[in-house]
Amino acid sequence: MSAGPPNEALLPLLVAPLRARPGRLLRLVLWSLVEAVPALLAGHVVALAVDRGFAAGHPLRGLAWLALMGLGVFAGTWATRQAYPLLAEVVEPFRDDLVRQVAQGSLRQAVSGRSVDASGVSRLTLQVEMVREAYAGVLMVVRGFLLTVGGALIGMVFLAPLVLLLVAPPLLAGLALFLVLLRRMATAQRDVIVADERVAETVGAACAAVRDIAACGAESGVRDHLAERIDAQAAASRRLAALMPARVLCLVVAGWLPLLLLLVAAPGLRAGGLSTGAVLGAVTYVMSGLQPAVRSLIQGLGGSGLRLAVALRRIRAAYPPPSPQPGPKEDSARTLPQPRTTAPTAYDVALTAVTFAYGVGADPVFRDLDLTLPEGGHLAVVGPSGIGKSTLAGLISGTLEPESGQIRLGGHPPGALPPEALSARRVLVPQEAYVFSGSLMDNLRYLRPDACEDEVVAAVEAVGAAPLVTRLGGIGTLIDPATLSSGERQQIALVRAYLSPAPLVVLDEATCHLDPAAEARAEEAFTRRPGSLVVVAHRISSALRARHVLVLDGSRVVSGAHQEVLERSPLYRDLVGYWSDDDELSETGAGNEEVPVGNDVVVRANLPRSRS
Repeated sequence: MSAGPPNEALLPLLVAPLRARPGRLLRLVLWSLVEAVPALLAGHVVALAVDRGFAAGHPLRGLAWLALMGLGVFAGTWATRQAYPLLAEVVEPFRDDLVRQVAQGSLRQAVSGRSVDASGVSRLTLQVEMVREAYAGVLMVVRGFLLTVGGALIGMVFLAPLVLLLVAPPLLAGLALFLVLLRRMATAQRDVIVADERVAETVGAACAAVRDIAACGAESGVRDHLAERIDAQAAASRRLAALMPARVLCLVVAGWLPLLLLLVAAPGLRAGGLSTGAVLGAVTYVMSGLQPAVRSLIQGLGGSGLRLAVALRRIRAAYPPPSPQPGPKEDSARTLPQPRTTAPTAYDVALTAVTFAYGVGADPVFRDLDLTLPEGGHLAVVGPSGIGKSTLAGLISGTLEPESGQIRLGGHPPGALPPEALSARRVLVPQEAYVFSGSLMDNLRYLRPDACEDEVVAAVEAVGAAPLVTRLGGIGTLIDPATLSSGERQQIALVRAYLSPAPLVVLDEATCHLDPAAEARAEEAFTRRPGSLVVVAHRISSALRARHVLVLDGSRVVSGAHQEVLERSPLYRDLVGYWSDDDELSETGAGNEEVPVGNDVVVRANLPRSRS
């Protein structure tokens, strides 16, 4: 298991929120200096209270000095209260940046054709909250340590410089030991989190495939595999637990050893001319300053610090920031296609030997499928529910990635295209249309923000959504998706797709909530629209309007013009409403070939280029 990025790689990321807001950082530093007053004065005040008060026979004067220390504590507490809101103003934007990184990374994965693990996204979202809390905790702990220890050491310099020779070496030694231990603990903490995620992934995959596992008799293998994951998780937890007690050793060396050395050396210090008050003041600096600060640092970095480092690395590894686009002087052979402002002049959809299955061990939905749709083609995909029509739409539009084979949109694999370039080449309208709160105009122009009002109105008229727009109050009205019916949301999505500059439109049962007349008008509008059209048919009328039909029936794929498919596919005849006793019609047809391989059927459906 890799060690992940070094600690230095995280430091600029953690410091960046502080540097990005210099005004707040300056105010935080000023209040922190006020907060350090008790740590700076504690030993001096105790020394004065003893030497000039209690030991000199003036107890009231001694109490007065101690009361002065109480005022310093009150000032430090007030400064702490003022510092907390400033820390929140730093931490919350840092958290927002991480949420934005996870969301943008998820969208990049989705539009690039890679599957997105919803449970993984959920876990990483929880880790973002963990990072927010841990980052705030680490800032408080580190700030408190620097203030308290710094104030105590400066106070010792003015009180008795000789005391630093007893306090500083064990303090530095204990901190160095803790830093070495912290690196090993970070590795162990990461191993625990990774092992926990692998257990969750294994359990989730087993639950999703329980029927296949039972049918294949693979229960014992799955059980053994899950047991291995659980054992690895337990071993990682034991390694982390074994390192935790070592923190006590660091505390003993850095916090208690200076006190022990100071007490042992006290008689010698007194013999060297150091007053009783000064010795007690030095002890006060150690016990009320160094020890609590070291304990908080070890506990804070050993808890919140570890969670912060591990979770932050997990987020960066799962959703790294997008790489900068190569400049014009770089090798053009390695640059990705840039988004176009106009549609490509040549645009074919080509699937070559495509095999796709949902999950490891599942039966393929498609095996070695070849399909070519030339520019300007109009294809209707027909078949019973669950046969793979929406899967084919997802493969063509690039939202699903094939297990093997190639998919090309205008000569480019969709998974290699940046999101902007992929959006410029195709638009997919699913069955459940997406409409967001805001103006109707913004919804309609979502895929083409530069469309003028006349173009939007023309698209509304073409698709047949004018009555809906009038009922809602015009294209400038504000809409609430919750108040719209499924059919109304579909009409808005259809207008949006019609306005899109993409040369390929994929309608995945995108008109299923419309009445037949509204569906016919919308599909006829897309037929007249320049470019290619793929319709996953909800009604057989969609197939009758298409120039080419692709029938999925589970055993084979039949494609061709309507009359040709009607003659060759019993399923299509049933769907259209024609019944025939002759199911052994000719299996030959222009541009279609079926080659049986064992129990599989390799289908090639090469659609001829439209002449219209």
